Amino acid sequence: MINVEPVAAPGAPLARRNPVAKLAAAMVFTLILVATLDPVAPAVAIAVELAVLPLFGVRYRVLARRAWPLLAGAVGILVTLVLFAADRSGPVLLQAGPVLVTEGVLVTALGLVLRMLAVALPGIVVFATTDPTDLADALIQNAKAPARFAIGALAAFRMVPLLEQEWRMISMARRARGVDAGRNPVAKLRLFGSTAFTLLVGAIRRGTRLAVAMDARGFDAGTLRTVARPQRFTGADTLLVVGAALLAAAALATSIALGTFRPLIG
Repeated sequence: MINVEPVAAPGAPLARRNPVAKLAAAMVFTLILVATLDPVAPAVAIAVELAVLPLFGVRYRVLARRAWPLLAGAVGILVTLVLFAADRSGPVLLQAGPVLVTEGVLVTALGLVLRMLAVALPGIVVFATTDPTDLADALIQNAKAPARFAIGALAAFRMVPLLEQEWRMISMARRARGVDAGRNPVAKLRLFGSTAFTLLVGAIRRGTRLAVAMDARGFDAGTLRTVARPQRFTGADTLLVVGAALLAAAALATSIALGTFRPLIG
């Protein structure tokens, strides 16, 4: 069964907001954080994001289940930067053979990892609290996006769960033919690459068929299309965007006040 419906409580105060407003608030909140390289601003931003999570109706367990690949990637980035970063300035915190960890490299690595988490979490929350059809309708009505783009994005979002099913089917088919890596890590890596390539080819074919079908139904004709469910952008939605900008500015101001601000440019 394909399920891409929102997992948040639909009656939560911020979950009821317009999808375009939630998307705009997430973009405004994350764009301001990109201006600094220090770990303080993204740390404050993550604390704010976790604090307002109940207002979106998302449980912390659900967020952890959806964000675990992101957390795993963050740990990998942190370890890689600590071990192989070229800049080793600052006092030495740990030295064990060829491994040299300094204060400078640790601050840089933490800043990058925390910024990545602070930028990614709002997107996860938005898509966890938004129905894909409502998002497409709001993009057409409120953001004035082309219907071909909005409906195409909706169809692609609906088809994402098929990738997991196809991966399982490809793996089972290969196992039935006797293609199995066993405990050989090199063979597992090679098998993973070939399976991913097969999945990519199938996704491209499905996307091509979808594009042809949409063109056949007049999505590229430039004719104004109607929508069945109206999406209204209210004053509360505007307050959500303004509030996101103010919170991001407060995180940046905290970094400046503490003297840890490190601009991205300059």
